[in-house]
Amino acid sequence: MSERLQAGDQAPEFTLTSDTGESVSLADQRGKKTIVYFYPAAMTPGCTKEACDFSDSIDRLQREGFTVLGISPDKPEKLAKFRERDGLTITLLSDPDREVLKAYAAFGEKKLYGKIVEGVIRSTFVVGETGLIELAQYNVKATGHVAKLRKDLKLD
Repeated sequence: MSERLQAGDQAPEFTLTSDTGESVSLADQRGKKTIVYFYPAAMTPGCTKEACDFSDSIDRLQREGFTVLGISPDKPEKLAKFRERDGLTITLLSDPDREVLKAYAAFGEKKLYGKIVEGVIRSTFVVGETGLIELAQYNVKATGHVAKLRKDLKLD
C-alpha cells in the first residue's frame, strides 16, 4: 500500500471510465476544486447513503466551486445501475484494477467486523485548483460524512 497522502501532497493523476462510458481525468479538473472520494461497492447500504448524501449536496458544493468524483472498483455498468436506481447526480468512476485506489492509499488492510481484511478504505480528498491535496481523510464513516466534510470546508 502507498503512503497515506496529506495536505500539500500532489494528487496522483488518473483517467478512469465513468458510469456513462466517458473517460474522466483529474487533469480535466485543473482550475476547479475537486472532491475525490473512494467507496467499497455500489449499491451497498453505506455506499448508497454516502453517494445519496453527496448527490443531495451537489448543488451547494457546485455553488462553492466543487466537483465531486466517486471512485470504486465496480465496473461502469454496475455504476450506471447505481446512478439509475438511486437518482445520483455525481460522477461515478470505475477503478477495477484498483490502481488509483492504491495510489491514494485507499486500498489495503482494514478492520471489518473485528477482522483484518484487504479492501477499499473509505476515504475522501479535496484537491485544489493546482492539483495539490488540501484535505485528506481516511476511514471516514458513510453516514454523516458529507455533513462533516461541509463543516470541515466551512461551507455550513
